[in-house]
Amino acid sequence: MEMRSPMKIMMVSSEAFPLAKAGGLGDVVSALAQALCRSGHDVRLLLPRYRGLTTATQGVVTAPLCVDLGERRYCCAVTETRLPDPQGTHEVPVYLLEYNELFDRSGIYGETAAHWFPDNPLRFAVLSRAAAILCRTINWIPDVFHSHDWPTALVSVYHRLFEAEGPLAGTGLVLSIHNLGYQGHAPLHDLSLLGIPSEQIAISGLHSGDGLNLLQGGISCAHQVVTVSPRYAREIAEPQFGFGLDPLIRARNSHVTGIINGIDYDVWDPGSDPLIPYHYDVENIAGKQRNRQLLQMEMGLLPSLSPTVIGMVSRLTGQKGLYELCDPQHGILERMLETLPIQVVVLGTGEADIEACLLQKAERYPNLAVRIGYEERLAHLIEAGSDLFLMPSRYEPCGLNQMYSLRYGTVPVVTRVGGLADTVEPYDALHDTGTGFCIEGTSPWLIFDAVEAAVTLRHDNPATFARMRARGMQQRFPWEASAHAYTEIYRRAALDDTRVSRLSSPPR
Repeated sequence: MEMRSPMKIMMVSSEAFPLAKAGGLGDVVSALAQALCRSGHDVRLLLPRYRGLTTATQGVVTAPLCVDLGERRYCCAVTETRLPDPQGTHEVPVYLLEYNELFDRSGIYGETAAHWFPDNPLRFAVLSRAAAILCRTINWIPDVFHSHDWPTALVSVYHRLFEAEGPLAGTGLVLSIHNLGYQGHAPLHDLSLLGIPSEQIAISGLHSGDGLNLLQGGISCAHQVVTVSPRYAREIAEPQFGFGLDPLIRARNSHVTGIINGIDYDVWDPGSDPLIPYHYDVENIAGKQRNRQLLQMEMGLLPSLSPTVIGMVSRLTGQKGLYELCDPQHGILERMLETLPIQVVVLGTGEADIEACLLQKAERYPNLAVRIGYEERLAHLIEAGSDLFLMPSRYEPCGLNQMYSLRYGTVPVVTRVGGLADTVEPYDALHDTGTGFCIEGTSPWLIFDAVEAAVTLRHDNPATFARMRARGMQQRFPWEASAHAYTEIYRRAALDDTRVSRLSSPPR
């Protein structure tokens, strides 16, 4: 095979928009797969068939696909559908793994964001093991398996243990870490349930303390590990951001790469977005003000040009900085609402105590509107109708909303961590540069200071604020660039010199 020839890539994921989405992972997996497909690669995706996934299929791919784990056999139906391509020319094949006992449930990971299914390790182990079995069954041998986060980290573990010989022996293993804070823990006695022989636990890399860590196993076994921004790749090697895995990340440092996510400009374009009523661009911003008024009306806020509208579309969790906003000791959110000329719009779902806190404050403050849940249309309207977008994350592997915000002329106010630091240039008043405001730490008062600075600039110096907004709208983070970087990682994994690869000569 030529070094620059198209590659065969099997992605294995728990999410893929619009088929199944619980968060940003679904957006990233689909957009990357489509960008790789447009680049000429043969990309396919394996995904569970969850309840409610009613997309039209193109028939059964194979006879029941049987996955043996421990003493149980899981015989699954496999059907095929396609990821819809906005351009209509490069639709990615999607294999849907159907096993009702495991996947016919009311949520992807749990009944709610706070209550996950206790058998999640087993559910996604079946998906992960099915990947290699499916490829062998349909006689489609990929150059690379690309797994995503803890749910499919076992793809690399199973490959190392069971595919060292045979047609898949030369397939490279790439694992993307979208959020190291979620690792997939299981009790030690689940080892046999997951189909891992006890004598191979050391090779698997799964053993962690008195239990199992699925993401740790994936990091240990993958040939290449990718994080979703260069800064996050550096951060997770440190104890502050490593969640206990920083020693492993440091040990595998030469195999860890950060690649910034792109965004899909066919979906996120204020000039053509079908989900917003009024279109606009950097040359004609009038439509943004109309969207702003509609957002205020829909959320029950007083329609007015005077207050600065601050949007938040987020998982309502501690990671996203919501504890700092809701902390009664400091009362930062109350202080913002009482002392700054602002209106705040929040859309999201997450931890029950944070949801309750925000709803209680919304009852007290007429300039705070909260919608618990998620709605794609409203998410787009918040981006289009807000003046500022607040992301006070404690850590942020990449983040997508700050890039959406830049495109939509909504100036981001972000903590200077991870992908936020890689994509938002801090405002420099002296040189009139920058695309947003950066919070230089996680203190509640630092959040307040950054928001106050942004609001003050908009009110006191609207021309400077408009120039910053225009600079942001001209930023681009195309998936084509990210796909090219991933291709280099795939080739590196497929050329791994620890085993014979189809893409290279046997090692000396």
